[in-house]
Amino acid sequence: MDQTEIAKAYDNNYRAFKKGISSSESIDYYTSWGQTGGYEKDLSKGGTYNGPIEAAKAVGKLFPADRENVKILDIAAGTGYVGEELHHMGFLHVDALEPSEGMLAIAKEKGVYKNYILDILGGTKYSLGTDYYDCTVVSGGMGEGHIPCTGILEMIRIVKPGGIVVIAMREEYLNYVEEYKDKLEPMMEELEKEGAWEKIDRSIYDNHFVGKTGVLFLYRVKDKGESGR
Repeated sequence: MDQTEIAKAYDNNYRAFKKGISSSESIDYYTSWGQTGGYEKDLSKGGTYNGPIEAAKAVGKLFPADRENVKILDIAAGTGYVGEELHHMGFLHVDALEPSEGMLAIAKEKGVYKNYILDILGGTKYSLGTDYYDCTVVSGGMGEGHIPCTGILEMIRIVKPGGIVVIAMREEYLNYVEEYKDKLEPMMEELEKEGAWEKIDRSIYDNHFVGKTGVLFLYRVKDKGESGR
């Protein structure tokens, strides 16, 4: 991409995360952006957008064996970037949770998921079983009008004790997205104190999107009886 194309990609992505955007507005935008082919052009995996690769690499390190039997939920799966990476690594039981019909349609064409769930995290259209998944992973689902802080409670609920939660997001969102500023990390820490999960790692990586640094959170879910959640 030349600088003009990169600037356009940044602007198009900003529209999905602009201040004050609602969840429904964001979903509608993703559908139109995806169906025109603009999403995968603007967010080129490994080019302008490195988040999915970092998220999938983390999953791979935490599940080095028996990958064909590991149950994973890709939250805010989009067009299937994380799913593609996981599939190439030998993970065959990956479900996609994505609220944008247009984005999910593109993901279906890739054939890398076992099940396709058209819903938001914590939505009511489909029931996700408690303690069902070995791992949840999200890249690109955190931001203005996207997954709220309470979404991590749902991640903990659906992951088995001993299972893993992987969150890859733009680092600066921790400071200027009102939903997360002085809320998301304190909530994560409080949940750890309560015994709901334990931190494995918090790391910074380059080029989450167009040169912006990303932050990768890795947590292991503990026995629900310890926290009462």
